Amino acid sequence: MNYNYRYRLRPSDALEDRLAWTVDTCRQVYNHFLHRLNRTDNTSAYSEQKLLPSLKKWWNDLKQVHSKVLQKVVQRLYDNLSTLRGRKENGYHVGTLNWKAPGEYRSFTYSQSGFKLKNTSGRTRLWLSKLGEIPLTFHRDLPDDAEIKTVTIKQEPTGKWYAILGVETPESPPAKPENPEKCVGIDVGILKYAHDTDGTAVEFPDFSDERERLERAQRALSRKEHGSANWEKQRRVVAQRHADLKRKRRDFLHKLSNYYATEYDLVAAEDLDAKGLVELPGNSRNRAGAAWGTFLRMLEYKCEREGTHFVAVDPSGTTKECASCGVSTEKPLWVREHSCPSCGFEADRDANAAWNIRSRGIKQLGEGRSESTSPEIEDFWCANESRSDSLTPVETALPVDTDSVSAKRVVEAGSPTLKREPSGER
Repeated sequence: MNYNYRYRLRPSDALEDRLAWTVDTCRQVYNHFLHRLNRTDNTSAYSEQKLLPSLKKWWNDLKQVHSKVLQKVVQRLYDNLSTLRGRKENGYHVGTLNWKAPGEYRSFTYSQSGFKLKNTSGRTRLWLSKLGEIPLTFHRDLPDDAEIKTVTIKQEPTGKWYAILGVETPESPPAKPENPEKCVGIDVGILKYAHDTDGTAVEFPDFSDERERLERAQRALSRKEHGSANWEKQRRVVAQRHADLKRKRRDFLHKLSNYYATEYDLVAAEDLDAKGLVELPGNSRNRAGAAWGTFLRMLEYKCEREGTHFVAVDPSGTTKECASCGVSTEKPLWVREHSCPSCGFEADRDANAAWNIRSRGIKQLGEGRSESTSPEIEDFWCANESRSDSLTPVETALPVDTDSVSAKRVVEAGSPTLKREPSGER
């Protein structure tokens, strides 16, 4: 299995200058081969990589950059091109690859060789060819049988440097159960972040304090002279506020997605067009802040890692359709209760949608389970499953029929405790 581990680097001023120089040189190489791509026919990543040795003969600075790093720069260009072509084939309106200006290219990657983790005097350091040893905060141990395949060095807009280690372990993901017993459907919404078929409604995380600090920092930045030393200092403050907000949001999403992936055998969720939802008029900031697309991507790969079935279902009609009899009823957004005029079934609007999502997920998986006519009776749940068997993503001391769960109380099952940073590293 493949994993990514992210660690904070602590370079000296001299090393930081070398890292910044390497990033900028890689940016120039990227632009050079982009120029060739736009003017040369029938090129490929492999054919262009073969030109690097001759390029070094007149571009002497390239001799100070590891060969694998330069090869990955070329590969990155053609990977971007492949992604662009894929989106075009899927019907998206796309442009062309853009020239990278300073500040738009922030990382470089070692692949297969040119790096090594060292432990010197009880402190872990990352050795990089052509650069030297860089101290890092090794807050999380790698698996004993892990092999480091790639190392990506990245500078965040805050100015901080990070190393992302791509590791590979010989273990395979657990086999997915042939007959999943614990099944759940998840509906993401506007008033509640998520509502599932176990009756758990997770509240939206409250980031109002973080947004207020960000807005204050942005107002202060607007009063600075663009390009001045004070402007640059305040720009980093704004970047840090953005990073704080992003970190807290992703922490919440990681914990919630991990809960569903580890507690269930089958997870069914809506196949949402998150980008299209954000582009809709009105309330776009809240929809963007919800990060539904990120949540679903996390849920998908975590389910794969844990051996859990993940099914993305068509979301159309899940709110209108009655989970009991299947009759569709028009419901404006402000109507928060489902009341079927055909069978009389009543439920929360989002709960009804979650039941429909789960039902579609089971059918899509091909299990062929028969469903009860009413979600309220026990036969509706998967085989050998009851509502009391499923824990809510909160402290287990809470009653299992809790209707609403605060985002602050979402905890990750089995979350590793991070080690303390060595003294003097803050």
